[in-house]
Amino acid sequence: MHWKISKEFDFCYGHRVWSQELNPEFSLDPCLKCRHLHGHQGKIIIYLQSDVLTNGMVTDFKHLNWFKAFIDDVLDHKFILDIHDPLFETLLPHYANKKDLIEFPEGFKAFNLTKIKDEPEHILEMYEGFIIVDFVPTSENLSAWIMKIVQEKIEKLNITVSKVEFYETPKSKSSVYA
Repeated sequence: MHWKISKEFDFCYGHRVWSQELNPEFSLDPCLKCRHLHGHQGKIIIYLQSDVLTNGMVTDFKHLNWFKAFIDDVLDHKFILDIHDPLFETLLPHYANKKDLIEFPEGFKAFNLTKIKDEPEHILEMYEGFIIVDFVPTSENLSAWIMKIVQEKIEKLNITVSKVEFYETPKSKSSVYA
C-alpha cells in the first residue's frame, strides 16, 4: 500500500518562451504569442507519497509551509527569464555580461543590486523583479524544476514527490512524475 497527499499553491508570474515554434497544421496560425513578454496566474500542485504513515499521515501539510514561503518570496510577481534568452542583454543592459548574479541553491539566480545601487529606484525595482534560470521557462521545465526543489528538501522526511502539476492557466497544465 501507498498513500498520496497533495497541496496547491497559487502565484502570479511572468515569462517568455523564446524557443517557441509552431506547426501551422496543428496551431491553425503561425502566431508565436508565447515569445512575447507575458504573465500568468499560475498554480502548482505538489503530490507527496509514502508507503508508511507516520502519526496516521504521509506528512503534515504544514511541512510544505517552507515551499509556500519560497513561492511567495521567490516566484510571486516575478519575471522568470532564461539566462540564454536572446533578449537578456536588451531587457537587462546593466547585467549584459551576465556577471554579478547571486546563485541560490534552488537553481536560480538574482541580481546583485549593489552594482546598480546609485540608479533610480524604478531601475532597482525592475531588476529585483527578475529571477534568472538556466532553462526556457515553459510549464514543463518549471514543473521539473519545482519537483527537484521539493524532492531535495522533503526527502529528509522519508517521503517522495510523486508528481508536480504546473497550471499555466486554469485550462493548461503540465505534469511531471517521479
